[in-house]
Amino acid sequence: MEQAELQSWMEEVSLRYFDKPFKHQARFNSRLRTTGGRYLLRSHDIEMNPKYLSHYGKEYFTGIMKHELCHYHLHLENKGYMHRDQDFRALLKAVRAPRFCKAIEADIPKHAYVCEKCGQEFLRKRKFNVSRYACGKCGGKLRYISNGTA
Repeated sequence: MEQAELQSWMEEVSLRYFDKPFKHQARFNSRLRTTGGRYLLRSHDIEMNPKYLSHYGKEYFTGIMKHELCHYHLHLENKGYMHRDQDFRALLKAVRAPRFCKAIEADIPKHAYVCEKCGQEFLRKRKFNVSRYACGKCGGKLRYISNGTA
């Protein structure tokens, strides 16, 4: 999906659920890691995480858009736009927008090790030198098995 498509989709969602136009910019920001989107207070732009669209689909992504549009419209009306404000919570309920995002489970590369003495397996994010470490269970030697994703 292109930036222009996101912009028109955001404008459509704003008109459908809020009956108000979205007059600023909507764009994808792939650097967002722990959030589905964010509303920028100074420029009034909205940045969306493209990973949520590919991972959860259009329906869930529309919910994230509604959440960010709640921040947008309330801020422009000088009402409570923060998560803790009653105006924000009431508008979230009215448009049926989610209050929080689901976490995206990342495919973290894992290195697998096994103890030669007791057979205990160890999964680690980072590779380490097996000659410098021993099994925590029995004290045996460790052997590197594989490099893959979880």
